[in-house]
Amino acid sequence: MSGLNDPSFFDRYAHEYDEGNAPDPAPAVDFLAGLVPAGGRALELAVGTGRVALPLAARGVAVEGVEGSAAMAERMRAKPGGAAVPTVIGDMADVPVTGPFALAYLVFNTLFNLPDQARQVDCFRNVAEVLQPGGVFVIECFVQDVTEFDRGQRVATRALSEDAVHMEFLLHDPVEQAVTYQRVAFDAQGTTLRPLRLRYCWPSELDLMAEVAGMRLRQRYGDWDRSPFTAASRKHVSVYERV
Repeated sequence: MSGLNDPSFFDRYAHEYDEGNAPDPAPAVDFLAGLVPAGGRALELAVGTGRVALPLAARGVAVEGVEGSAAMAERMRAKPGGAAVPTVIGDMADVPVTGPFALAYLVFNTLFNLPDQARQVDCFRNVAEVLQPGGVFVIECFVQDVTEFDRGQRVATRALSEDAVHMEFLLHDPVEQAVTYQRVAFDAQGTTLRPLRLRYCWPSELDLMAEVAGMRLRQRYGDWDRSPFTAASRKHVSVYERV
């Protein structure tokens, strides 16, 4: 499973990604659109198939993207408006684009796809390099609940019917702050494996990464609706400003 964090890893999921359970992008689009001044540019890291970028661009925002999977980017380009979102194929931690941008954003926990703390710090530093003074970096991340694991493991049934069962197997490494997933489907097509590895961060750790990169926390919310972030929050939307 050494290839789990390769930037092109999601090539294998591109054909079915839009059929998954990604949330409605409207709340994120509303939030992000309000952060881009007239004439400002926005950058989406891990732009994928355009779930957020396309409706944001439809609002009149000049959106550009970075995507590790060429297959995902091709699916975005095939959608209405997709060809108008310039996208560089590359590692999002390198931020291989030219600024300045008023906004950079990384949603749906995707920062955690980077393999370790060093590459996550690289991402923050490189984002800061392409932000204009006062520009912001917005990230959406879950808060890991370590109590859901029993001796570092968890097994869950995701779907069950007469003809199929979909299960999820997880291993937690508290030293690496990593969770390795194997989502297994047993159905009429046979057995399908969908592996994934996430290196999660605590909010305070993210704040320190931002500080090292020359950014500071402006706001943190419990969701895109700007609800308060509390000890009970299972996710956060954090806005970092370039100093």
